[in-house]
Amino acid sequence: MSTDSQDKSAYDHLWMHFTRMSAYKDNPVPTIVRGEGARIYDSNGKSYLDGLAGLFVVQAGHGRVELAEAAYKQAQELAFFPLWSYAHPQAIELADRLAHYAPGDLNKVFFTTGGGEAVETAWKLAKQYFKLVGKPMKHKVVSRNIAYHGTPHGALSITGIPDAKKYFEPLVPGAHKVPNTNYYRADEITGVPGMSEEEFGIWCANQVENMILTEGPDTVAAVFVEPVQNSGGCFPPPPGYFRRLREICDEYDVLMVSDEVICAFGRLGTMFACDKFDYVPDIITCAKGMTSGYSPIGATIVSDRIAAPFYEGTNYFPHGYTFGGHPVSSAVALANLELFEREGLNQHVLDHEGAFRSTLEKLKDLPIVGDVRGDGFFYGIELVKDKATKATFDDDESERLLRGFLSKALFDAGLYCRADDRGDPVVQLAPPLIVGQSEFDEIEQTLRSVLTEAWTRL
Repeated sequence: MSTDSQDKSAYDHLWMHFTRMSAYKDNPVPTIVRGEGARIYDSNGKSYLDGLAGLFVVQAGHGRVELAEAAYKQAQELAFFPLWSYAHPQAIELADRLAHYAPGDLNKVFFTTGGGEAVETAWKLAKQYFKLVGKPMKHKVVSRNIAYHGTPHGALSITGIPDAKKYFEPLVPGAHKVPNTNYYRADEITGVPGMSEEEFGIWCANQVENMILTEGPDTVAAVFVEPVQNSGGCFPPPPGYFRRLREICDEYDVLMVSDEVICAFGRLGTMFACDKFDYVPDIITCAKGMTSGYSPIGATIVSDRIAAPFYEGTNYFPHGYTFGGHPVSSAVALANLELFEREGLNQHVLDHEGAFRSTLEKLKDLPIVGDVRGDGFFYGIELVKDKATKATFDDDESERLLRGFLSKALFDAGLYCRADDRGDPVVQLAPPLIVGQSEFDEIEQTLRSVLTEAWTRL
């Protein structure tokens, strides 16, 4: 198609995800045609720094020929076969490798095609597990405010973003919310001024215990938490949070699910993010970076203890996906993980995360920047209209600033990232894991220029 034909067809026929389609009635749809390393290129040939790794996905960078070749080779040999009572070598080998990377006794791998399906799988599995072990009333789940866990009906119920859910209610009952770990907003969240980070972490974990007790420990099956919460702008866990949460889950026989759809596979500098924060969950959900986006796949990784009753007698898990553990995706994932090992991508993140943080923290001198937070190569910059009071924007200001100006202005300036107001307004950054100081500087300089102009528009 010509560029003009593409623009017309994009509006006429392509229904884009989470997109106001009316915005493109009289405007061309930004169309990305290729990528190389940490850069992407649009249909007009303009280059952009990919500050979001696509969608927290392209860990190894764009244009990796070996990953494309892995897909090509596998498609020639075995393009498809389901995992419904059968196996194929690529799924076997990938499951073995994921079990090797996972902590503790998380040795059973149930493949999906994406992160939302992995979360959906984890909740269904938790419900059935407790029925099999004689605790059939345990079916509820606890998650955190503003957290995003996916769009299938079960996963969406676990999600803590009201605007993401309101059009699809009623959702699956039994999903309950507790405060998130945004230390920048700790005073308003707790109502207790001046807590230390560790005090705040223990307080947040104890809110999970309070919810379990309120609902009844004999009814709560699982707690879903991201190692660093995405929505709201990259909330890292305060010291002691996960240690206390693990104690609570053990005390009340509640499964701890580490939702690592974004945080796994190097985003924080470890293969699984729970290792970064020294806790062992009962279940890990993951996807995105497993293939660096070169083919879709996801997984729910389960401890031997939780899997045990499913392996007895006539018991089984009546759940699955046609394309779960797809041979081509599995082959690409294996090639991607080999690349991780060979190029030391996790260590690269650990070696450079301090430089990324310190470069972004230079933006704190801007009046519009309230907080810079995150971990590894995963950061959020919270925007405010008054640094002294931490006052945030009202709905009209968010509409004008984020959607009306920032997103397009950053893209026009050559930086693809995310301006988001699910929770407080933030700019999110998660570049490919191959970047270094030159890209950090480019991100900071572009943000400085655009955020300075944004402040004049308030």
